Amino acid sequence: MRIAICDDEKAVRDMLRDGVHKYYPSAEIELFCSGEDLLLCERQPDILLLDIGLRGRDGMETARELRKRNKRTVLIFVTALKEHVFEAFHVRAFQYLVKPFTEEKFAAVLAEAVEQYLEVSSIKEEEKEKSLMIKVGGTYVKIRLADIISAEVYNRKIILHKTDGDLEYYGRMRALEEMAGEDFFRPHRAYLVHFKYVVKYDKSMIYLKKGTALMAQKNYREFVKRYLKYIHGTEVF
Repeated sequence: MRIAICDDEKAVRDMLRDGVHKYYPSAEIELFCSGEDLLLCERQPDILLLDIGLRGRDGMETARELRKRNKRTVLIFVTALKEHVFEAFHVRAFQYLVKPFTEEKFAAVLAEAVEQYLEVSSIKEEEKEKSLMIKVGGTYVKIRLADIISAEVYNRKIILHKTDGDLEYYGRMRALEEMAGEDFFRPHRAYLVHFKYVVKYDKSMIYLKKGTALMAQKNYREFVKRYLKYIHGTEVF
């Protein structure tokens, strides 16, 4: 569990860090002194304690930019500025701690945020375990969607390229596409790719952790849109 603290006052950052460590000693804690530094970090926090009255890019502006990239972070505003309490709802803030606050209040809010994070994480884990049944010869085989890197059509067969090897069966790509869901995309009539395993792409090809897939030019813009949404958890454009 990654918990980030963003405040331009060192004393406040240290106080919040010590409080988090006291109740969740195994948490990975990261400190930021500005909204700019927070947004430059590639790894998004699971829980964020964010001051509104930051110098430069303030906390509310930082939160709006963060939400364009990540809708899953549990956001707690920690501030002395009460007047922004209603604006906080627009960036889906989970809680609003007004300074000064008691240790009991801090502990209670943090516990609620951790509970929210764990609920979201459990949903994501359940999604990872989704599977489909396919008929290979006369036998039905259960395949975890998380293990499928890509699929392609060849000689009326579908070839599933999985993390542990390939598998062939007779079927229709359209049916597989519908079963696979939002984490997959069909960039070309003969291919289906799992966003999880995309390494890089251009207007004619998608490079995966294992193999490649053709990109139809007409599908390129939609692929980019869907892929960025998959990465950041929200619409990008």
